Amino acid sequence: MTSPSEPALALGAVTVVMAVVALLLALSRRKQVRRCREMDAALKSAEARKRYAESRTQDLEAHEERFRAEVGHLVSARLPALALNLISSHHPIPGLLQEKAAGPEDAELLDSVLTRVSEIVLKERRRVDAAARAALRGASQDSQALSYRLQSELDGLQREFTGSRHLTHRMLAADHLNEQNLRLIQRTAIVCGAWPGHVRKDTYVAEIVTGASSRLRGFDRIKINSRIATNVGIVGRAAEPIAVVCAELMANALEHSRDDLAVDVSLIQTGNGNVSITVDDAGKGMTAEAAARGVRLVSADSQDVMLTELGDPPSQGFVAIGRLVADYGFHVSVDNPSPYGGVRAVVTIPPNLLASIDEEAEPPSAMAPQPAVAPKAERRPATVAASVTGHGTDPATEAGDEKPSTPAPDGADGLPQRRRRGPAATAGLAAPTYRAPDPERSLKAWSEFQDGLDSGRTGSDSEETQ
Repeated sequence: MTSPSEPALALGAVTVVMAVVALLLALSRRKQVRRCREMDAALKSAEARKRYAESRTQDLEAHEERFRAEVGHLVSARLPALALNLISSHHPIPGLLQEKAAGPEDAELLDSVLTRVSEIVLKERRRVDAAARAALRGASQDSQALSYRLQSELDGLQREFTGSRHLTHRMLAADHLNEQNLRLIQRTAIVCGAWPGHVRKDTYVAEIVTGASSRLRGFDRIKINSRIATNVGIVGRAAEPIAVVCAELMANALEHSRDDLAVDVSLIQTGNGNVSITVDDAGKGMTAEAAARGVRLVSADSQDVMLTELGDPPSQGFVAIGRLVADYGFHVSVDNPSPYGGVRAVVTIPPNLLASIDEEAEPPSAMAPQPAVAPKAERRPATVAASVTGHGTDPATEAGDEKPSTPAPDGADGLPQRRRRGPAATAGLAAPTYRAPDPERSLKAWSEFQDGLDSGRTGSDSEETQ
């Protein structure tokens, strides 16, 4: 017989088991819920990452497209513009297609490409320019030496054959052509880094300017007015460079003014000891841009000008002047207007390049211009008497405005014409006129000059024979 406690024990055991099972079921359910939540969170995170990846991919694709467009713009537009800008700064370099969308890193990267390409191109251009300069310098120096030999031969022929005036005239014309050719060769050599190629002794300033004008076609249009002492000269090392500079400035004045207009050249020594050579033409003048470029080229800072920057045909005159200015220490200005509306070019020679030459030991050339004689003081007794008596005085005279007196004609003594004492306006000055020389008269003058030289040589030879 079972005990009454056994069913109770069995019931209790069943209850305990059921409680344990219920607990286990609850724990399992909670675990499943947690897993579901984790799976949902993971799924949402995966979807978010997917959306982010898709968005990032779209951004990268858009960035790649923009960058490809910028690279294409760099190749098709910016690099060609850079090549033109390296030739002339008037050609601008375009910027990025989209400044804001490109980003600072991309913009810096693309700009670094321009910088690097610019450095490479400039380096290569300098190398090619140096090679071209060396080739031109060698060829110019050889041609210059041959031109000097030809000049010596022509001088010898002029001394040897003195009978025919026609032959003398032809030889003088050939010598002048050789001088013009020599100037062009010498200028090219200087631009390419060579020295002037001619050594002189101390030379009178007037002789240097006159000799420089004789190297030019149309030299008879140049009117030289000297107001310096006849013994003032230029030291030998700077004589030929200054002659080259004067020739280039006068050639520029002749080229940019009409054939019927003269070119005024004046020589003066200032109070601080400098000698100024002023070249005034009656051309159209220079634009502000051309004047600024001219100032840059004739300064001592123009040594980095390359041959490709000289234009086509190349304009070498100002570049040659700039090199000589840097090497010898004088100064040239070309940015002032002349009194006739053209260009005024001034060569300023400092005292350390000047010399005093003994005129008895080294007589100046007869072809050099003589210094102008100072005008005599004008006596006006009637005006003085009127001022003493107080009658007959012109009110304009009392106000300080003197009326210009009638210009006195040039006499045998060669005195200059009288000019007004007050400051005169220069803007309305008429351009100096030029009268074409008579060929027969020029031939006669040169023939008489040659006859005089021949007679002098004949007399000298007879004295040496005795």
